[in-house]
Amino acid sequence: MYPQGVGVQHFTMSDDEFMAYLDASKITGEVATPRENNLSHVQGFIDGNEHLEFGVKWTRSWTYDDVFEVMTRRVGIVDDPQYRTGQDTISARLCVEALRRYARIFGTAVREKKSLLFATGHPAGLFPIYAQMAYAARSRGAQVLSIREGERFLDGDLRQIFDVVVFEQYGGLQHTHFPGPMSLALSQLSERGVVPDLVIADHGLAGFAASAGIDTIGIADCNDPGLFVSAEQGHILEVVPMDDNVTPHLYAPVIEFILTEAGLS
Repeated sequence: MYPQGVGVQHFTMSDDEFMAYLDASKITGEVATPRENNLSHVQGFIDGNEHLEFGVKWTRSWTYDDVFEVMTRRVGIVDDPQYRTGQDTISARLCVEALRRYARIFGTAVREKKSLLFATGHPAGLFPIYAQMAYAARSRGAQVLSIREGERFLDGDLRQIFDVVVFEQYGGLQHTHFPGPMSLALSQLSERGVVPDLVIADHGLAGFAASAGIDTIGIADCNDPGLFVSAEQGHILEVVPMDDNVTPHLYAPVIEFILTEAGLS
């Protein structure tokens, strides 16, 4: 993956070429997530599983069938409810359409010099995307917000690396679905009288911010129904369906697409 701010090219693929790339790299198409995992996560969200509720406040009642329909329509998982085992899918078309809207929301915020907060619960996969976006935003004069590092969460603490808030525990950056890190970050900012104009995040960090009424854009995998429910409720502004943990270099064209569509490449 590129060093921060170095090597990002102007995106030149056609939509068809980009969709073919996304499928070939398993960012979309037949992704790594098993069908069984997707379906169990739909049920877990309905049951309020602490790892799957993503800080999303319900504004209506949700059933398993409701959420399954949202995932077929917004993500492109296999729409046959009798298909129970095997690999599942993410639609490249839906990914590109959402990614374009995501990028344009981001680009508008940067041009208007808005205050931005970047955070991830998936540092092994999505971190480079946000680091490059933060660099582009800061270099164009947007206000990229900083937090006070070291605040305790569970057995670890909050860190901010290349402007991206992450959760550290036992000496490593952690994959987390919990909304707690975002709750703590927003509380810190509130103490300074600051509310982000736009949050760019994933997992419970995005779900919590959106449910708190803050403009938020996110990325979510096909086993992360919470953010798609948030979008269905009109909370999160945009959520991009794609595999959130392929090896980071594979996201390079995604970064180029975002920055080009945002008018920042």
